[in-house]
Amino acid sequence: MRIEVLTIFPEMFEAMNFSILARARESGAIDIRVTDIRAFSASKHKNTDDYPFGGGAGMLMTPQPIADAIRAVSPEPYAGKRLFMSPRGRVLDQGLATELSREPGLTILCGHYEGVDERVIEGFIDLEVSIGDYVLTGGELPAMVLIDCVARLKAGVLGSDESAVEESFVMDGLLEYPQYTRPRVFEGRAVPEVLLNGNHAQIAAWRREQSLITTWHRRPELLENASITEKERRWLMDRARQDVHDSSQEA
Repeated sequence: MRIEVLTIFPEMFEAMNFSILARARESGAIDIRVTDIRAFSASKHKNTDDYPFGGGAGMLMTPQPIADAIRAVSPEPYAGKRLFMSPRGRVLDQGLATELSREPGLTILCGHYEGVDERVIEGFIDLEVSIGDYVLTGGELPAMVLIDCVARLKAGVLGSDESAVEESFVMDGLLEYPQYTRPRVFEGRAVPEVLLNGNHAQIAAWRREQSLITTWHRRPELLENASITEKERRWLMDRARQDVHDSSQEA
């Protein structure tokens, strides 16, 4: 997959030259290219912003440099998706990340200041994407979050393709189960015995139960759309009643 990033702060993306993404880029599993929008500015001083019509605080990114940059890195016909990182966009979740990972390419526009001229979005953007209901100073950090989330779903990026499957939000919409490594006992806390007996069926059952419990405790709203059986729902209800009973006994 080829990912084009358009930004006025390309230096920020040096952070993607480390760890798993760096190895994935070196191996050719993913191709990330960062383009400085300023280079496409037709103004004498390479400006990329101006005051908004109608007044208001702050500056707005002008359409000309962005439009020319988009045309340069993703000329028509463009088979991929052009994205704009925006708090008013579709919220990034595992489902959207999976959709985007199937695209042949992505072009990601990073806004700054008070945003970009609306005509850029109307003329060039296929999808606005948000990473949450809060506002940041620019689209660079959200773009890096999106790239990391999408890239790790591509074959060859992670050390094991199973890693991207057995994770939170992927396993039937549940959170991931607890995991342990050496030593077997750390500061008086032992690894659950079931993980040490070599019985893969028991381990799988334990992990499923732990995913259900973890999701119920930490993100119960996810259970509404999770792929779980009626038997598992009844088991969780029994578990909840038992926890309430135990809490009342302790009080």
